[in-house]
Amino acid sequence: MSHIYIRGGHPLHGDVEISGMKNAALAIIPAALLADDVVVLENVPHIADITNMIQILQDLKVRITYLDEHTIRIDSRGLQNQALASEAVHKMRASYYLIGALLGRYGKAAVGYPGGCNFVQRPIDLHLKGFEALGAKVEVGDLIYAETDHLHGANIFLDIVSVGATINIMLAAVLADGETVINNAAKEPHVVDTANFLNSMGGRVSGAGTDRIVIRGVKSLHGANYQIIPDQIEAGTYMTAAVITKGDVTVRNIIPKHMSAITAKLVDLGATIQEFDDAIRVSVHGPLSELMIKTAPYPGFPTDMQPVFVAMLSLVPGSSIVTENVWDNRFSYVNQLVKMGADIHLDGRIAVIKGVEKLTGCEIEATDLRAGAAMVLAGLAADGVTAVDNVKYIFRGYESMIEKLRVLGADIWYDGDEQNQPVVVEGKIG
Repeated sequence: MSHIYIRGGHPLHGDVEISGMKNAALAIIPAALLADDVVVLENVPHIADITNMIQILQDLKVRITYLDEHTIRIDSRGLQNQALASEAVHKMRASYYLIGALLGRYGKAAVGYPGGCNFVQRPIDLHLKGFEALGAKVEVGDLIYAETDHLHGANIFLDIVSVGATINIMLAAVLADGETVINNAAKEPHVVDTANFLNSMGGRVSGAGTDRIVIRGVKSLHGANYQIIPDQIEAGTYMTAAVITKGDVTVRNIIPKHMSAITAKLVDLGATIQEFDDAIRVSVHGPLSELMIKTAPYPGFPTDMQPVFVAMLSLVPGSSIVTENVWDNRFSYVNQLVKMGADIHLDGRIAVIKGVEKLTGCEIEATDLRAGAAMVLAGLAADGVTAVDNVKYIFRGYESMIEKLRVLGADIWYDGDEQNQPVVVEGKIG
């Protein structure tokens, strides 16, 4: 499909089931390669990035079997370590986890430079320094080469908090000789989930969820059955969709503790929140008020939620201020919201959003994964029809987004859909 179309003005109501976490699955699937055995993973999201990762593993002669739509069996007993430079490698950021996994198992890895969303150039220097500290020699060209005769424990300090580097070093260190300590480690839920998965295979990782992770190397890992945690960002996106449409939505199959920073801001905004054991209900019954948000590593407000919140705040009275403290240039999508009538002014890492009475549907595009979700949310609340182009980004990270939104009452469709209908968008037929 090339476009998503949304006819706005329909408050969302009902329940939505949240899928497994994209960022956890994309680390845990490569981690499964560390065991010369069979691993079964449950709650795997059915998204484009997972399809790409599976393709890469199959290129390594790993046998992948779907036991059901969200359960995969990974048999890496026939794994053939070889250089990886396929298109699938360059399509996503998480392909760098293959370096840590292959280095950990074989002492050697050659992997193409990772791709992913284009909102910023994101170097992997911290990953490579971590591998070097563990005893690997690293060279970067068309491929990233890492090789060693002996991986050993090390004391590693990350200059900045990095989820990717924290996980990648864990993957490389779990089979290394001795003890590795990662200081200033990332605390995100998917860091914890990856550590728990490694431990389920016989690893000895402690401290995940704090800023000091200790990995005591083991001789080998074995197969395991493991269930991936729910996706915190997908859940937050549907919670925000409930607010922007002034609806009433319950997100299910979640861990409410992981949602705390998002929930707190929605409460400050004026939304009504009801929390249950594995669900959160979000509704709007009164006026909403402006917010100040600063993104930060977990447990702070997630940078991946920033674009959808900016879309929502475009319709909230007053002046809201959003400061992006994690990535440079993550406001590149803002001009798309401005086309719809949003009043947003940028000053470096700061966005000042003055709430407008309405947004108007038009042709816009997804500039990256989370910005794409923001465009969809803006379309749900806009007058008329919104056509979102470049939707390949959205399906990298959101499983069945169109179908889930339809169940909640959205008027949404795509090219080739049986519900597709000609619409006029800024004088063009879509």
